Amino acid sequence: MPSVKLHLMIRRSVSKITVMRILKAGAFYFAIVFGAGFVLGSIRILWAVPRFGARIAELMETPFMFVVTILAARWIVRRLALPPTMSIRLGMGFLALGLMLVAEFAFVLRLRGLSISQYLATRDPVSGSVYYLMLAVFAIMPLVVGRR
Repeated sequence: MPSVKLHLMIRRSVSKITVMRILKAGAFYFAIVFGAGFVLGSIRILWAVPRFGARIAELMETPFMFVVTILAARWIVRRLALPPTMSIRLGMGFLALGLMLVAEFAFVLRLRGLSISQYLATRDPVSGSVYYLMLAVFAIMPLVVGRR
């Protein structure tokens, strides 16, 4: 019976290590993509919106954010040597998505002086839909980049 206890102890410690890797990967993934989005968003608001309008400016930003998302997910998955397990990769992505939504609602909306309902009501139907799609892509990208 000692081997059963030892097996359970090892399994718990592996589980804790796995959870810590998911937390680290998700937080790092969020930080990279949010940082890039903050920089690109500043450029969009200060330069592109006055020239092209909000919808076009947001749509122009999307391909850049898509590339950042792919590169960040791929780099973190490789750097942290995350196994190609669906639960681990989606754990990373959905943790990062949760952090992104918290940052969006707590930080960005406060900066703009909007409530969540105002924010959702003022989203452009076209660029807003693309943004929501990109959030979904952001969440699943760690799984996608791991496929061979």
